[in-house]
Amino acid sequence: MKQWKTLSPVMAYLFFAYATLMIITSYMPVYYQSQGLTAAQIGWLLAIGPFASIFAQPIWGFLSDKYKTIKNVLLVAIIGAVLISFILFQMSSFIGFLVLVFFLFLFVPPLTALGDSLAQKTSAQHNVSFGQLRMWGSIGFGVCSLAIGYLLSIIGIGYLMYPFWFLAAILFITALFLKDVKTTNKPVTLLGALKLRKNKRLLFFLTVIMLVSIGHRTNDSFLGIYITSLGGDESLIGWAWFAGVATETVILATSALWFRRFQAITFITIAAGLYTIRWILMGQLTEPSHILWFQLFHGITFGVFYLCAFQYVTKLIPEELQATGHVLFITIFFGVSGIIGSLFGGWVIESYSHSLLYFCLGGTSFIGMVGLIVYKVLIDKKDKEIKAQTEAAM
Repeated sequence: MKQWKTLSPVMAYLFFAYATLMIITSYMPVYYQSQGLTAAQIGWLLAIGPFASIFAQPIWGFLSDKYKTIKNVLLVAIIGAVLISFILFQMSSFIGFLVLVFFLFLFVPPLTALGDSLAQKTSAQHNVSFGQLRMWGSIGFGVCSLAIGYLLSIIGIGYLMYPFWFLAAILFITALFLKDVKTTNKPVTLLGALKLRKNKRLLFFLTVIMLVSIGHRTNDSFLGIYITSLGGDESLIGWAWFAGVATETVILATSALWFRRFQAITFITIAAGLYTIRWILMGQLTEPSHILWFQLFHGITFGVFYLCAFQYVTKLIPEELQATGHVLFITIFFGVSGIIGSLFGGWVIESYSHSLLYFCLGGTSFIGMVGLIVYKVLIDKKDKEIKAQTEAAM
């Protein structure tokens, strides 16, 4: 019963955090399109957010580690995001959107990044699967994407701000019930946090992860526009996200059964290969409804990839810098990859086609898969050398 009192607020928070994020990732591109912006302009707007997060994320993570609180940092971030959004939804010009989206993404990214970090710490403290906590974020994303999709097909995409504010208000309330997890008392300094950049194994891994996540983030940004370009409407966008997140939820819910059967890096590499196949096949579609079938791959690709990579990064980071390290990972996974994918995706769509874009995404995922194989070979070789030196010294 005591465990449930601790876990349920985290589950509720993740549900509404990812539901709120869903509106920004799934429907904002379509909202921009409804405001008369071009594909290239939308690409810039989708890139400026991740660009802002590159600066904001490490600061939020460092503050969380330094002051030993995720809850208070989240409350400040939610308030900031809502206040900026009031101005954002009054904009109608490209420059206005560009400025306000930048400021919005100074506050939005930590809502899920630090939420995941808190879930990981809570799961470790209570000896439960991280995936079983994280799946509530996926459920929130999927259920609300379907509900909001139907709502917007009735009231129109121009009223997107109302469901966003409604979900953000509930998110703030759920954050009030969160409890911080006690960690090591070792002091955290800016110099100590900067030492993560000297961790060659971590940096190599994050670089390869970025190559695979470019495809994921590009699809996040342009899936809704791809659907509408094929003749689908807002409700089909909702169904597409629901189909993907439904399988993601199953993967996360059953993670305790499959996660330890192989090394995390093996699962990550397999997911990268499946990403490659998924993007190449999506580039050949002509009917919008067919996207639903390929979105079912989302759980096996993103679900496995993100969960295993997140857990793998955790092992590479000192305990006192867990939140900083997690935020760094998410900054690369969603931020840097988002910038590259958004700018490149907007240019390819406007200059060529959606099909070519997805073929290119298949290529970057394939390169990432090869990079993961090389990474594993190098790490195994290094570990064997260290083991041999240790045995020789004994």
